[in-house]
Amino acid sequence: MNMNLIKIIFISIFLIACTSKEVDLETQPAELVAFENTVNLKKIWSKSIGGSSEFLRLALRPTSDGSRIFAASHNGNIVALDALTGNEIWERKTNLSLSAGPGTDGKIVIVGSKDGDVVALDAKNGEQLWLKGVTSEVLAIPAVAAGKVFLRTVNGKLNALSVDSGNQLWTAQQSMPRLSLRGTSSPVVSRGLVISGFDNGRVAAFDTEDGNLIWEVVLQSPTGRTEIDRLVDINSDLQPAGGDLYAVGYQGRLGAIALESGQLIWSQELSSHSGLTVDSNNIYVSAQNSEIIALSRGSGRQIWRSEMLRNRDITAPVAFAGSIVVGDFEGYLHFFDPITGDIQSRIRADDARITSQQLVVNDLLYAMTDKGLLTAFGFLKFN
Repeated sequence: MNMNLIKIIFISIFLIACTSKEVDLETQPAELVAFENTVNLKKIWSKSIGGSSEFLRLALRPTSDGSRIFAASHNGNIVALDALTGNEIWERKTNLSLSAGPGTDGKIVIVGSKDGDVVALDAKNGEQLWLKGVTSEVLAIPAVAAGKVFLRTVNGKLNALSVDSGNQLWTAQQSMPRLSLRGTSSPVVSRGLVISGFDNGRVAAFDTEDGNLIWEVVLQSPTGRTEIDRLVDINSDLQPAGGDLYAVGYQGRLGAIALESGQLIWSQELSSHSGLTVDSNNIYVSAQNSEIIALSRGSGRQIWRSEMLRNRDITAPVAFAGSIVVGDFEGYLHFFDPITGDIQSRIRADDARITSQQLVVNDLLYAMTDKGLLTAFGFLKFN
């Protein structure tokens, strides 16, 4: 073989190897570094719900009515637990591959399956009240309000079912792009409206009574030459606060929307698939690269940004007793100062991924891993 050709091949292989290494470094999860702990965390109780859901990206997140925790697993288990002790109140085993929920109003518990089944249980004893089918997989936590169950399905439909019978009352639909990310924005009910984000980059509000479209806002229009470039899904949950609604999309924008009119008050370029949370002053977003960004609710101005968990596939943040908390792909919970963005503490819930946003009830934080382990944490700040 010609020596010049051999050199060219060798150099090409070397450059490809170097390029691959650079790409790996860019996407490699950040290593966890030591820091001075300023928060003392304590595990209160743990309960295995069962049913591993690793890599499935399901919307199985515990919920509460204040005194009980309701949780569901991919293998069909649904439980009610005492929020303080973790003691089991009731358990219901179904033969369904559950993918979303539970949702509750304290009287009824609703879960959805990958096959489009919707199950309603009595919150007091777990007795099955009804079982209905919808048109597609349910990948968003159901909302229960105004005598109805509101469900988003992966085919772009928002369904309203009777809370008493499960019969369909109305349905609304947005156009679906040919390619979309796995995940669905959960519906939010506020001021007589049910609001949801959609895979076409729009946020839409419907009348809870009849499903009539009240307003619609384009948070981000698709751009680019390829279907991947044109992904603008709004899969993370919307966050109402006061008279405003906050939404963020993938390869899109973070925006503040007036609840009453749908007017876009302000927007900032920002990409997120995990989601956001708000407190009295700020918005906290888990960006697409797992950076945590704090912004002003009033203007969208950035206040701080933490790269400490870059590429660790973090959950949406949650505000908890003076901290902003996220979970990651190795089962760690990370606590940050909401004012400065400094790391406060870290504790491991399990060795499995935490996919869904944590739940806060009174003075406890609840995290559920993809192995189906539900753990309650409390903490006390040092003097």
